[in-house]
Amino acid sequence: MNNLIITFGLAWHVVVRNWIVYRKDFLANISPTLADPALIMISLGMGLSPFIQEIGGYSYAQYLAPGMIATTALFTSFFECSYGFYVRMTYESVFKAMLTTPIGVNEVILGEFLWVFVRASIMALGVTLVLLVMGLVPNPWAILVCPLIGGFLSLPCAAIGLLAAAFVRNINQFQTVYSFLIAPIYFLSAVFFPLDGRPILSTIVQISPFYHGVRLLQSTVWNEFRFLESLMHFAALIGFTLIFGFFAFRLLTRKLTV
Repeated sequence: MNNLIITFGLAWHVVVRNWIVYRKDFLANISPTLADPALIMISLGMGLSPFIQEIGGYSYAQYLAPGMIATTALFTSFFECSYGFYVRMTYESVFKAMLTTPIGVNEVILGEFLWVFVRASIMALGVTLVLLVMGLVPNPWAILVCPLIGGFLSLPCAAIGLLAAAFVRNINQFQTVYSFLIAPIYFLSAVFFPLDGRPILSTIVQISPFYHGVRLLQSTVWNEFRFLESLMHFAALIGFTLIFGFFAFRLLTRKLTV
C-alpha cells in the first residue's frame, strides 16, 4: 500500500511538471482543442441542420454535440501522448533527467496517463459548457458526467499515442498513424452519422475505444442512459486501456532505459 502511494506521489510530479510547461502557452495550447469542435459545430452542425432531417428526434447539431466532446478527449490525449511524449523523450530528454531522480519508468508512464486524464476532463468540461450554452445538451446534468467520461476515454487513446511513440523511428511517421488509424476511427465511430442499418461497420467499430466513448457521451447528453449498455461501453474503455497500456509500458520501458 505504501509503495502504491509513493508511486502515485512520484507520478504526480510528472503531472505538475507537464502543467507548469503547458500553462506557459495556455491559450495557444487550448486553442486547437476548443476551436476545432466549435468550427465543426458551426460549419456542419449549424450549417447543415436546416438541410438534414432529424436523427432520432434530434437536430443534426444536437446529434453532433456529444461527438465533439469525445473528439476533444481523443485529440487531446492522442497528440499529447504521441507527439508530446516523443518530443519530451527524444528532443528534450525530459525523461532521462527524471530517471536520475527517484522517479522511475513506472511513475513516468503513470504520470503521463494521469496528466492526460486531468487535461482531457477539463477540456471535456469546457466543450460541454459551450454546447450547453448553445442549447445543444438536452440533459443539463451531463455537465457533471461528461468530464469524467472524457477522462476515461482519454486513457485508451493516450495508450495508442504511447504505442505510436514507442514504434515510430522519427516524428514524421506520426502522420501515418494519424492517417490510417486515428482519422478512420474519428470519422467512422458514429460522431457524424448513426450506424443503425450498417451491420459491418457497427461490428468493426467495436474494436475502437473511441466508439465506446462516443456512445457513452451520446447516452449521457441525450439522457438515454441504459445501465447494461453503458456498463459494457465503460468496461470496453477500461479493457482497451489495460491492453494497450500494458504493451505501451513494455515497449517504452525498453526505450527509456536504453
